[in-house]
Amino acid sequence: MHSLFLLNTIEIMPRNKGHYLTTLLLFLAIIIGTSSCNLHSSNKNPEAGYDLDSIKSRGELRVLTLSSSTSYFIYKGEERGYEYELAKRLADDLGVELKIIVAHNMSQLTEMLLDSVGDLIAFDIPITGDTKTTLLHCGPERINAQVVVQSDKDPISDVVELVGKDVYVERGSKYEERINNLNKELGGGINIHCINRDTIVTEDLIEMVSKGEIPFTLADETLARRNRTYYNNIDIYLPVSFPQRSQWAVRNDTPLLAQAIDEWTARNKDTEEIKAISQRYFESSKRHSSSTILSIAQGRISEYDEIFKSEAAKIGWDWRLLASIAYHESRFDPSVISWAGARGIMQLMPATAAAFGLGMDSIALPAPNVEAAVKSIKSLENSLQRINDQSERLKFIIAAYNCGIGHVFDALALADKYGKNTQQWYGEVEEAMLMKGNPAYFNDEVCRFGYFGGRQTTTYVREVMSLYDYYCEKIPK
Repeated sequence: MHSLFLLNTIEIMPRNKGHYLTTLLLFLAIIIGTSSCNLHSSNKNPEAGYDLDSIKSRGELRVLTLSSSTSYFIYKGEERGYEYELAKRLADDLGVELKIIVAHNMSQLTEMLLDSVGDLIAFDIPITGDTKTTLLHCGPERINAQVVVQSDKDPISDVVELVGKDVYVERGSKYEERINNLNKELGGGINIHCINRDTIVTEDLIEMVSKGEIPFTLADETLARRNRTYYNNIDIYLPVSFPQRSQWAVRNDTPLLAQAIDEWTARNKDTEEIKAISQRYFESSKRHSSSTILSIAQGRISEYDEIFKSEAAKIGWDWRLLASIAYHESRFDPSVISWAGARGIMQLMPATAAAFGLGMDSIALPAPNVEAAVKSIKSLENSLQRINDQSERLKFIIAAYNCGIGHVFDALALADKYGKNTQQWYGEVEEAMLMKGNPAYFNDEVCRFGYFGGRQTTTYVREVMSLYDYYCEKIPK
């Protein structure tokens, strides 16, 4: 086509040779430039057409996902999440390293996959006619529905019984859309309350149901199951929507990768390792027993008081504050292993313990466990010297001990951006920590560590400080 255009142009050119040559060179330059642009456009993605062999040659599986309590998050400085753990084992099976790439929303997930930013979406992508035209669904298949979250005491068993009841949902969420449609289907009568606050998300509403502060909310079944491991007094068994099939996804030009993922899933879905991962996130209780091991009447807190006194003195802390942290971490039970793998009376993560010279053979021993925990606390204190008041700094340290210093840094950044007092925890940075459960904020450029259910940490700080006050009242220093 370019040759025909050039020949036609030459026929109408003037006969002046100098002008002719100049014009000819100009048109050649235009044609070469146009061809270069087309070539560049067609090769916008230099990896187009790659498949499993290319991934293995690269030595890295790039996995796209979203930050959430079920897929991927950072906990005490370590990567966690159900999808993350499955993807890690898939990468190990393929003999490659795992690289996690976090998108901001579902639309961006698909865009990044189609642009070859990642190889695989490890997140529940609904299986629809539209997705099948551009994606290959593969991997673990799940059937999910929205459910009513309610108290397990005399729960309703039919959605018709929601008429006349108060149902609370996030404003602008899919749950608001579903409850409005259900209300229309039932002819009206459901009292719908749409919550529009930066620090309230669906998981907070589930906690409010557990505490009896609201009667009903809606959630995806997977999210509800995850939260029932924290709040075992909720009922999550009444569906309010049709079930939806979902799976992971790859681009439709990587069939060998899809096949490898399907084969890995088939081989592993019934193994004890995969069952254990599912149990950790969706079945095992995250709550400690409510029983206590206190001997306040005898002037003691626990059988480890002397260890607390010795180690707390090394950093100038009141030993009773250290004991308060230990109580909330383990109830002074050195055999406790958390869902995330934390161990001992101070619930040290293995990586944290190793960083302070404590191996797995001694991580659960009370004295070494407390000693390493105190070293960790000292490191956190050094990182939080920007908090000028020492008594106020304690709250920030306790928060970082619970969730990891990265999330506290994010909360400080959000607090600064939104005009909160960065020197005060209660009501200020505490509120910014709660914002980290909201995608509008944890996807903010000032946040580096993504999603975190901040209410867990804000409650932890208040409970530790309250118990510390109680110990100070009852137990001599």
